[in-house]
Amino acid sequence: MTSDMEFSGRHALVTGGSRGIGRAIAAALKRRGATVTILGRDEVTMRAVVAAGEADACAVADVTDTTAVDAAVRQATQRAPIDIVVANAGAAQSAPFGQTTAAMLRAMLDVNLMGVIHIAQAVAPAMIARGEGRIIAVASTAGLKGYPYVTAYCAAKHAVIGYVRALAAETARTGLTVNAVCPGFTETDLVEESIATIIQKTGRPREAALASLTKRNPQGRLVQPDEVADAVLWLAGRGASAITGQAIAVAGGEV
Repeated sequence: MTSDMEFSGRHALVTGGSRGIGRAIAAALKRRGATVTILGRDEVTMRAVVAAGEADACAVADVTDTTAVDAAVRQATQRAPIDIVVANAGAAQSAPFGQTTAAMLRAMLDVNLMGVIHIAQAVAPAMIARGEGRIIAVASTAGLKGYPYVTAYCAAKHAVIGYVRALAAETARTGLTVNAVCPGFTETDLVEESIATIIQKTGRPREAALASLTKRNPQGRLVQPDEVADAVLWLAGRGASAITGQAIAVAGGEV
């Protein structure tokens, strides 16, 4: 059993922590005693999360900009060394393969893959030097299987899983662990946008649009952000020190 304050004295940095899965993860870590810094582009929204008591501080940066990420990490480190990083920031675009442009592919790689790489490069050296750390990427079931109409997104998320596995193998004896959680369709603003797109393109009612997503989950429902957060808490905990290089699906048995 884990203590209610398991993460007391540990500093966690969550990218994309102002909404959806990232906000749920930040709040869960905060409830368990961690000092939590959220990183994102929208300072107003992040300050609202801090004001709600779901994080302690925020740092403004676009994860696609390595200089901005480095500066934000230095800012956060002034509070305390970073023990846990959750690389959650991401974006999704959909289009048929024939309409998927090089620019779309680069955009998906920049935010979903390079966003993970930039934050990992910024925090891993200090973690390795201290002999302990946790890097957890929020990937997707799209990193474990293919979906139609999101070839660029799937390519980026598959690359995240490959990066996690390679970095984990390279750092396995350092005390740093590197893992990914792979949610299925989760009840977030991002999925609401997908539902709206389906409605716009097909004219189907919302219930039918939602059903087209939930049918992929054998449990017949959307995953909840707190369920993803629970998986992250486990990977971030002391008891998961032997878990590295893993891509754990939180998807009701879809994968």
